[in-house]
Amino acid sequence: MSEILNTPVNICVIGSGYVGLVAAVCFAETGHHVVCVDNDEQKVASLCQGKVPIYEKHLDDLLAKHLNKGVHFTTGLHDAVERSEAVFIAVGTPQSSTGSADLSFVEAVVSEIARGINSYKVIVEKSTVPVYTHAWIRRVLSRYGIQDHLFDVVSNPEFLREGTAVVDFLHPDRIVVGAETPKAAEVLGRIYAPLTSGEYYSRPNAIAGPLNVKSPAPILVTSPQSAEIIKHASNSFLALKISFINVVSTICESVGADVDDVAKGMGLDARIGSRFLSAGIGYGGSCFPKDLTAFHNVAQQQGIDFKLLTEVERINEQQKRHFFQKIHSTLWTLRGKKIAALGLAFKGETDDIRDSPGIDIIKMLLEAGSKVSAYDPAAMERSREVLPEEGQLQYVQDEYAAAKGADALLILTHWPQFAKLDLERLKGLLKFPIIIDGRNLYDYKEMHDKGFTYVSVGRPASHSGLETIPRANFV
Repeated sequence: MSEILNTPVNICVIGSGYVGLVAAVCFAETGHHVVCVDNDEQKVASLCQGKVPIYEKHLDDLLAKHLNKGVHFTTGLHDAVERSEAVFIAVGTPQSSTGSADLSFVEAVVSEIARGINSYKVIVEKSTVPVYTHAWIRRVLSRYGIQDHLFDVVSNPEFLREGTAVVDFLHPDRIVVGAETPKAAEVLGRIYAPLTSGEYYSRPNAIAGPLNVKSPAPILVTSPQSAEIIKHASNSFLALKISFINVVSTICESVGADVDDVAKGMGLDARIGSRFLSAGIGYGGSCFPKDLTAFHNVAQQQGIDFKLLTEVERINEQQKRHFFQKIHSTLWTLRGKKIAALGLAFKGETDDIRDSPGIDIIKMLLEAGSKVSAYDPAAMERSREVLPEEGQLQYVQDEYAAAKGADALLILTHWPQFAKLDLERLKGLLKFPIIIDGRNLYDYKEMHDKGFTYVSVGRPASHSGLETIPRANFV
C-alpha cells in the first residue's frame, strides 16, 4: 500500500446524506474526481448551487472550493457509474421494525449499479451495514448477469463524528478496508494514498488535525466480514462506555463522590482511556442507537444472546428518566413552571436531533405541564418539525431570552458557548438562580460560591442559600 502512487481516481458516491456528502467533498479535497449521485432533484439542485443541507464545520468551505471542479452532483446514476472506477454506496440503512438494518435502499442502488457496469468496478460499502452485506451485494450483481471479473465488493466503514466529520475523515484514527482481492485493495489504497502516505498533510491549505507527514493515517486491510463487524462493534463499545460511566455517576451521587474525578482516575489507565467517559443525560444521534440495535440483531441471527447490548440500551433510557427526576426533585412541582432549555441537538456542533436526549426530556417536561423556552445554536429549525412551537413550547433567539423569568435553566447539549455563559446576567434574568446541568459544564463549588443552586450529573448538588432537601422518588 505504501508504494502506491498518489494518482487521482474517478469516484462515484451514491447518496448525498451525512456520510455521502462528507465523503464526496473530502475525496475531492484529497485530489480525486468525484461525482455524487442522489435521486432527490431538489437536493441536487441546491448542492449544485453550493448550499450545504447540514451543519458541519469546514463542509461549506470545502464544497465552495471544489464544486464543479473536483466534485459534481447529479441524479444520473448510470452515467456516473460508467465513468467511475470505484462506486461508494452511502445511502440510508434505517432501523426496521424488527431492529435489524433495513437494506432495501442498498439493494435498490445495487440494482441500478448493475446497469452501469461496463468495465471493472470496485463497489464499496460506505453505509453502516450488517455482516455479510458484501456477499448479498455480490449475489445481486450476479443475478443481473454481471460476471465476477467485472467487479469486487469492499467494506470501507466510516467512523465520522457529527460536528467533526471533515476532520475525522481527513485525519482518521484508522482506515479500514475489507477486501477479498488484492486488486480491490489496491484501488482503495490509491484512493486513500494522500492520507496514508502523509502527502495531503504537506499541502499548505490542508485541513489541520492530529495527523501529519510523519504520522499519517493508518490503514488496516481485513476481510469484508471483519470490516463490517468492526463498525458495529466499535459503536456498540463506545455506547457501552457512555452507559457505564452514567451508572457510575448514579453511584457517585449516592455516596457523595465526584464522577469527574472518578472518570479522570479511570481514564489515566491506558487500557481504558478518557474518551467517552463523560457522564451526562445519555447518548443519541443517528449512529449509536441504530447500530447498537442492529449489532444485537446480528448476534441473535447467529444464535448468540448478546444481553450486554440490551442492558446498554436500557441504561441509556434510564439516564434520561434519572435526569428528569433531578429536575422534579429540584423544583418540587413541574406543572405551570417555566423551564429554560439550552440544547436540542443530540450533541454540540451539529443540528442533528435524531434520538436527542434533550428532545426527550423536553417532551417529558411538556407532558408534566411545564412551559419550556428552548434555544439551540443550530438545531431549532429541525426541532420545530418534531416539536411544533405552540402552547407550552417557545423557541427563542439566545440563551438569555430563554432564561428570562424561568424557574430554572437546563443545559441539555454540550455546546462550547453554554460553558461560557454570563452567570451574573443569568442570575438577574432567572426567577430563581437554579441551573440543572446535564453536561457538567461548570464547577459545582464555584457555582455555589456565585449563589446558584446547581445540580449536575454524578456530583454533589449545591443548594446555595437554601435548605438541602432530600431527593424524593417522584417518578
